[in-house]
Amino acid sequence: MSAGVDYVLPLRWDDDEGLGELTAYLRELSRWARVLVIDGSPAPVFAQHAQLWAGTVVHLRPDPAHACANGKVAGVRTGMDRTRHEQVVIADDDVRYGEAELRRVVGLLEQADLVRPQNFFRPTPWHAAWDTARSLLNRAVAGADYPGTFAIRRSRWQAMGGYDGDVLFENLELIRTVRASGGREARPLDLYVARLPSSVQRFLDQRMRQAYDDLAQPWRLAGFLTVWPTVVSLVGRRRPGRLATLVAGSVVVAEAGRRRAGGARVFPVAASLLAPAWLLERGACSWAVLWLRWRRGGVPYAGQRLRVAAHSPRTLRARQRASSAARTGPVGGTEPDRAVAAVAEGFAGRATAAAKGDGVPAGVDLLTARVEQPEAAAHD
Repeated sequence: MSAGVDYVLPLRWDDDEGLGELTAYLRELSRWARVLVIDGSPAPVFAQHAQLWAGTVVHLRPDPAHACANGKVAGVRTGMDRTRHEQVVIADDDVRYGEAELRRVVGLLEQADLVRPQNFFRPTPWHAAWDTARSLLNRAVAGADYPGTFAIRRSRWQAMGGYDGDVLFENLELIRTVRASGGREARPLDLYVARLPSSVQRFLDQRMRQAYDDLAQPWRLAGFLTVWPTVVSLVGRRRPGRLATLVAGSVVVAEAGRRRAGGARVFPVAASLLAPAWLLERGACSWAVLWLRWRRGGVPYAGQRLRVAAHSPRTLRARQRASSAARTGPVGGTEPDRAVAAVAEGFAGRATAAAKGDGVPAGVDLLTARVEQPEAAAHD
């Protein structure tokens, strides 16, 4: 496999806790793929990495030309510039592929431009189980989760010109940019790729940032904003039965996500039981991020504030059209022809949006990883 796939791993470490484990993983991974580590660590840490990984991986500094607010995106951009193969895997430094998972995710690129696997934590301490509740609810309600790894066609990346790095929710930005450029996405719910749990401190630091991501998905944010008003109302009206029903219902929904596509073999049942607690946390954080957005100008990230969670599909489609027009020059045809085409496109877009909504696009088979066609239109 090493002759046919690149593996791009952006990282920035301030210390070397866990370095031995990562080094062992990279040595094994290099048997199956050409590995590029884009390392934004301080100079002493970078030097140690260079010494340990020499001859195993392509070890690079992020290219200053790709500097942006989100350092991970700068690393991905730099790595994509140095890729050689059509099949590329992008993964966070805590993602742990096995050979079988790597082969499958790369194989799915035969039919799709972007592949979105499903991460699970291994091992699963309490805070990882808490965060897993989010994944289970996403699997049950939204149809897919947001992992720390993707596979992408290099030709698609080049066609869409990369993706914006001045956003917080870079995974959603990548997904939407692929779709906006006409790309197809596969969402195999049964493709499980392990992920190491973070420290408890990092878990706590991520609570507000993860909630801020929902600003890019207003329908989700609106739902979470109703959590605490509903709870307070039921308590005030002394409706314990209804409250208990809501609690039990959230557990049932999470458990449906856990069992979907054989997930019970990798997700602990404790994650389903923690779904009510996770919803209460997200409900509280959702009100807090509104204040951060409108009163403080964004959420703190890497010494600055990021205002934009991710750009809307409409914005990204407009950018792609502008970029395409800049590359190809003026579009031919008479003015009436273009007017008729614009009207037809508008009707088609509204019909597609009405049929699909802003959730899982119609026509995608999540269990068998049949690919979804590009979005013609979507609610922003």
